[in-house]
Amino acid sequence: MLDVTPYQEFAKEKLGFEFNDINLLVTALTHRSYVNEHKLVHEHNERLEFLGDAVLELVSSDFLYRTYDKPEGIMTALRAALVRTESIGDAGKELGYEPLVRLSRGEQNGSDRAHDVILADCFEAVIGAIYLDQGYDAARDFIAKHILVKIDAILEEETWRDPKSYVQELAQRIDGCTPVYSTLKEEGPDHDKTFTVGIYVGDKIMGTGTGHSKQEAQTEAAREGVKAYKALQQKISQ
Repeated sequence: MLDVTPYQEFAKEKLGFEFNDINLLVTALTHRSYVNEHKLVHEHNERLEFLGDAVLELVSSDFLYRTYDKPEGIMTALRAALVRTESIGDAGKELGYEPLVRLSRGEQNGSDRAHDVILADCFEAVIGAIYLDQGYDAARDFIAKHILVKIDAILEEETWRDPKSYVQELAQRIDGCTPVYSTLKEEGPDHDKTFTVGIYVGDKIMGTGTGHSKQEAQTEAAREGVKAYKALQQKISQ
């Protein structure tokens, strides 16, 4: 029998309320792999994740609509920046529920990237659990506290912009060149390969990125390139 006391304490200390049905929170932090490994457990968090994702998108859309008078394309990009896996995964780490997440032994030994995705999925599932147990207003307040507060940094750092388009714009304006991506390294088996890609402007490397596809690695390299150009601009302006 599962001791739900740690889940109750987490809810009270980190979420600020007690669940009427603590099993909703337990399920929100139960990965499919755990159910596959423990035949007496029948529920995992994917349905709650589905619900929480919808609530997160609605709350974020409503917030952006009421706060900013911007074109649809920019609003969509801002929302994507708010709810991207890295953002909500970081919010999960800040909440500190990782020790409560129930995983199979295999998933416990998985890659850091896999763990980050699981933490992000759990965050959406927790939203779904809060929505069902406490209602829309509580879910909205939870999202506002942990996700919507990131909007100022997103706007200041312009992380809402597509990195590859943005770094190309900066490279052409500052250096008069179009960036070129080059694969520097490929590691791992075919089913779990990791790529390292560099972004070059002329003969200068402006950043590197890694990912499980060349596209993903290029995007990360572009982000590093944007940071490099912003640092250069800041240095020039001083």
